[in-house]
Amino acid sequence: MFGKQHRTLGEFIIANQDSFQYSSGELSRLLNGIRLAAKVVNHEVNKAGLVDILGDAGDTNIQGEDQKKLDVLANEKFIQTLKNREIVCGIASEEEDDYISINSQDEKHQNKYIVLIDPLDGSSNIDVNVSVGTIFSIYRRVTPVGTPVTLEDFLQPGHKQIAAGYIIYGTSTMLVYTTGDGVNGFTLNPALGTFYLSHPNMRFPENGKIYSVNEGNYIHFPQGVKNYIKYCQREEGDRPYTSRYIGSLVSDFHRNMIKGGIYMYPKSSKASNGKLRLLYECNPMAFLAEQAHGKASDGRQRIMDIEPTELHERVPFFCGSKKMVEKAEEFMN
Repeated sequence: MFGKQHRTLGEFIIANQDSFQYSSGELSRLLNGIRLAAKVVNHEVNKAGLVDILGDAGDTNIQGEDQKKLDVLANEKFIQTLKNREIVCGIASEEEDDYISINSQDEKHQNKYIVLIDPLDGSSNIDVNVSVGTIFSIYRRVTPVGTPVTLEDFLQPGHKQIAAGYIIYGTSTMLVYTTGDGVNGFTLNPALGTFYLSHPNMRFPENGKIYSVNEGNYIHFPQGVKNYIKYCQREEGDRPYTSRYIGSLVSDFHRNMIKGGIYMYPKSSKASNGKLRLLYECNPMAFLAEQAHGKASDGRQRIMDIEPTELHERVPFFCGSKKMVEKAEEFMN
């Protein structure tokens, strides 16, 4: 049912711990903490139509966006779970104005890891029963262990990530992650509450036939992006391509990784730096894409080479099958 291996996520993490350069066991505990929080959030997402957790919470996040009730709940669950397990020294969330420093007075807990998280990506889709997800990114701190974390620990370029992944809450719930040694996907068996390896060694096809972009913003896009969209629509060779846009980065990325395609959220006259956040969305997805033989770019340079300057920085984002991203870059350059 869940692939030839029938291996659980916990077993897989332990079996592959030695191939990870920081195999102290802490990363395994951290990934298990994320797994636990994901199961809790999955339970809440699945009963969203039955209880009063739909709609707006009445607040806005740091980006000025309305927070959905499930945004707030997911944010609380992930932060609470990671705090309680005493495995991180700092957390930054898309839903929080500032990073959270977690200080343990016990010298046994000299935590080295920080987590950046988008607790519920695509939450505007919750009310209409469309797939949403969680995105996470893990780094080793750069300031001395045993001292409070600083902003410097969070403003690291994406190529310094040691793990990243997402959970997609859809027709089935999946956890997909990388520690720099390929990408593997695990599907939740709801009857047992266990994630099983279902998609080993996931890879983007080198080319694809799907382009994912909000064409409602077409008039606001740079000319190079408009030209690439017209190229995708032109009847020539293996084109026209198919347009597929869900409006949830996790869902669009997941589909394109399996079927082959490109996801685009360019800058526009309405959003001069794009809309997606470098630290919470673009870097982790770029890490996954590259580990899955894909590519991620801001249209001109590799996403994971960008030096962050602020916690909630936004960048243009082009990600997916390598040849499609390279062709889009040609049009923009």
